[in-house]
Amino acid sequence: MLHLGLGSFHRAHQAVYFHQMMQAGLQQWTLTAGNIRPDMADTIAALRAQGGAYTLETVTPAQARSYTWIEAIKTVISHDAALSGLIAVGADANTRIISFTVTEAGYYLDPQDKLDLNLEDLKADINAAKKGLPGSTIYAALTAIVRERRARQAGPVTLLCCDNLRHNGDRSRSGLLQFIEQVGDADLLAWVQANTSSPNAMVDRITPRPTPDVVQRVKDATGRDDPAAVMGESFTQWVIEDNFIHGRPDWEQVGVEMVPSVAAYEEAKIRLLNATHSCIAWAGTLAGYYYIDEGAKDAEIRQFAFDYVTDDAIPLLQPCPLDLEKYRDVVLDRFSNPALKDTNQRVAMDAFSKIPGMIAPTIRERFARGQSADSAAMLPALFLAYLQRWHTGKIPYAYTDQAMDPAVAHAMCEAADPVIAFCADGPLWGDLAGAPSLVKAIRAAFTRVKQFETERDAK
Repeated sequence: MLHLGLGSFHRAHQAVYFHQMMQAGLQQWTLTAGNIRPDMADTIAALRAQGGAYTLETVTPAQARSYTWIEAIKTVISHDAALSGLIAVGADANTRIISFTVTEAGYYLDPQDKLDLNLEDLKADINAAKKGLPGSTIYAALTAIVRERRARQAGPVTLLCCDNLRHNGDRSRSGLLQFIEQVGDADLLAWVQANTSSPNAMVDRITPRPTPDVVQRVKDATGRDDPAAVMGESFTQWVIEDNFIHGRPDWEQVGVEMVPSVAAYEEAKIRLLNATHSCIAWAGTLAGYYYIDEGAKDAEIRQFAFDYVTDDAIPLLQPCPLDLEKYRDVVLDRFSNPALKDTNQRVAMDAFSKIPGMIAPTIRERFARGQSADSAAMLPALFLAYLQRWHTGKIPYAYTDQAMDPAVAHAMCEAADPVIAFCADGPLWGDLAGAPSLVKAIRAAFTRVKQFETERDAK
């Protein structure tokens, strides 16, 4: 398996399952990994110096810590502009799976799952691919790999998305096929359609960005200097649709759930965990908190999250094979773990892709049933207040959002009626944009949020 994206989440999640397979004597499969962009240079250098190995610090809700030397990644590929190392491995006949983690915003899909061809980096990569050159987006990297794989007659390959994206296999596949269509390579398009599969998958493990504190704790506990150390919560889950075109590891042996459909797991996770996580990050920032656990333990913020899940999200997911009330409570307890030191900055990012992907569907479905969405509307209203603070330079950290057009976001905040401007945004709301029901719900929620802000500022 070749993995694209050597960030913390892959190293605390998918790579750990590979490590557990090796520990269990299941060594038919190996894992190679690298980045499609020239980032994380220090971490990659450390990983290469350590033969791909690194330390995972695991933290339980009771704040018990344990340390594991993860040796799953057999080869770490250094980045070069031509992506030569990644292409060589991806086009090797022995490579049966190419997996990837590039964050939700890295797929450039609008609410109708169409590629946003107005984005400059996507346009640049399409033009580069027309000339046979790789680029820096996931679609450009995959196009370069499958093009070479086809040329070598290396056989079928599974493309496994591991990002928090609803229907992530279907949607990443759609984006790739649209990209190849834009490139104009009909033969490659036909090859990909016939020789690849794209399973849907649900992934779950809270993985904060590593800090120097993690490295120091690893040193204190193990005696090892490990600049590539990573930390994650003890909870971990991976559910995969069993749709592999050319074989797969025996993941069931190490706790991966292989199922005919991930839909129920996916919807529960995206709506009950991911959306709630963002709610706490936005509200926590407005309240002056730095860490997620602070907001999760704040009674008023926790109530925002609880009401959203209980009033509006859970009723849409019933009937469900999961105990959704129990899942809700477990999620909120996980967010309350102070040992994770998970930051609002990390979780608050990429709202312009998270709102259409994780929050708008609940509001849309509530309206379609003739029901209110008062509790769900609090989440985008919290983000609008958050965005206004960003607009005036009052967010105490750098906000990053690959899907946001800063000029559009500033214009929303400067509008005579920011609620109307926010609700009119097509990329955020799709067919709901400008709907009176949406404006009414967001306006009422925004009034509550501004009152919340005023009370917290007074403290």
